[in-house]
Amino acid sequence: MPVVGFLNAASPEEYKPFVAGFRRGLSEAGYVEGQNLAIEFRWAEGHYDRLPALATDLVRRRVAVIAANAPAAVAAKAATDTIPIVFTTSIDPIKLGLVSSLNRPAGNITGISTIGVQLWAKRLELLGQLVPRPVAIALLLNPKYPDGEVISREVQEGARTLDRQIHILNASTTGEIESAFMDLAKLHVGGLLVGTDAFFNSQREWIVALAARYAIPAMYDFRDSAVVGGLMSYGASLVDVYRQAANYVGKILKGEKPGNLPIQQPTKYELVINLKAVKALGLQVPATLLALADEVIE
Repeated sequence: MPVVGFLNAASPEEYKPFVAGFRRGLSEAGYVEGQNLAIEFRWAEGHYDRLPALATDLVRRRVAVIAANAPAAVAAKAATDTIPIVFTTSIDPIKLGLVSSLNRPAGNITGISTIGVQLWAKRLELLGQLVPRPVAIALLLNPKYPDGEVISREVQEGARTLDRQIHILNASTTGEIESAFMDLAKLHVGGLLVGTDAFFNSQREWIVALAARYAIPAMYDFRDSAVVGGLMSYGASLVDVYRQAANYVGKILKGEKPGNLPIQQPTKYELVINLKAVKALGLQVPATLLALADEVIE
């Protein structure tokens, strides 16, 4: 029975729907956990420094394939150049050093790129429709996130295009997150973009609660934040991304070489608006924005 290593920088609780998508993708490829496949899960719980040891453990376990998100994929690539790796990343995989080509990645690695960085200007534009000028908007970033600087540049370029003032706030601990929200009031910020990060994902419900407490309209990267009470989100469907990644795992288990499988992009993007959060913040959603929404949570 082949064993698939699932290496992730986040924690299992918030990844339940994505793991379900992963299992569905494996099923589509003809593999069912416990019947003709085993999965070894390794979670870093938002602590990136744990990833190298977790990756080494999976290599020692001699798994057949390693499925990993962006920071975990970097650690997996450093740990092995023979075991196939299938990554999911919102970071440019070429800039991250995972592959040298999107069409023919070569070596032992391939995956799905959600091109998340290029979506930040769009998220800023969508949030700007709820936050009137000349109110400033803030970006919350984890400075330890591998592509944090790229996200920052993308947002600042978008802000210049939209004639918006941007404040960059850094946080990599729970205490720093709370301090950042306290700073929002001092800076008279009218809106917040919450950056992509495994640690932020692990603190999703608390960040949403802080945004409600400080009455800050916030835009998130993925649907799950809107589901737990966040104002709005725009990004790829991560459940579908993990299903796609599992399809690739299935192909590799059947003999395909990862280096011959081109880097895929998501097939589904979604704008989600939570009307309960809209009402609590006393906002008016333009009809044009509501018309764009893929899902409206009542």
